Amino acid sequence: MSIPPPPSAGPVADDGSAPRFGPGRVVPEGLSRSPSSAVTYRLLDLLLGESMRPGDRLPGERALAEELGVGRSAVREAISALEVLGVVETRAGSGTYLRSNTSELLPSTLSWSLLMDQERTAELTVVRNALERSAARSAALGATEEQRAKLMDLVAQQRAAADDAEGYVAADVAFHRELALMAGNSLLGELLATTRSLLRVWFDRAVDNREDIDRAIAEHDEIARAIGDGDAAAAAEAMERHMTTATERILRASSATD
Repeated sequence: MSIPPPPSAGPVADDGSAPRFGPGRVVPEGLSRSPSSAVTYRLLDLLLGESMRPGDRLPGERALAEELGVGRSAVREAISALEVLGVVETRAGSGTYLRSNTSELLPSTLSWSLLMDQERTAELTVVRNALERSAARSAALGATEEQRAKLMDLVAQQRAAADDAEGYVAADVAFHRELALMAGNSLLGELLATTRSLLRVWFDRAVDNREDIDRAIAEHDEIARAIGDGDAAAAAEAMERHMTTATERILRASSATD
């Protein structure tokens, strides 16, 4: 739909009504986008156009959905993505507020593009898969006994949190972070941290039932045991199997619409 240019700079109306958005300025041409991606780019357009200032409250979820002609879940996904990136913050019982100013937002355009475009999300999972496989192989070759024991303990923590999706995600992230440290390559660890950060917005949604959690735990256990045995080939193969199913879950979450 055609959306007029934004108004002059100033806070969002107290009644939570939606501002009018200007034409997109940060959306790369020729890229397919989900409804949540489109909403995110429109919000970024508003912020980069200086229609809002740090501390201003964003319109309500319903107002944004009506303004953009999308479902409310697409708006929630977009706001969640911006919160992960540190652009906005949600205050319980109060609303969502802009945290960053224009100069802080501009350098992050590439990150938004990677995170919000479905095609690039798929490409990013390929990069992550290769890095994780390399990390598993290196960890199997160079991990200490203490590190191997810690990795198994992290699998046990995942089992203990199997009925708590949020707790499980935290244990999952800790497992992959520890494995990257075990690889002994700081640059590899930094690259993995970057890819996980860009994909993190989908992690909570990618493991949304007990069957997925149990499968992921079993895959982590297989990886940890191969590393514990010092079997680099088996560790790499186990990680590749895990990345295949993890990627399926991430892409399923990123493509979900209402």
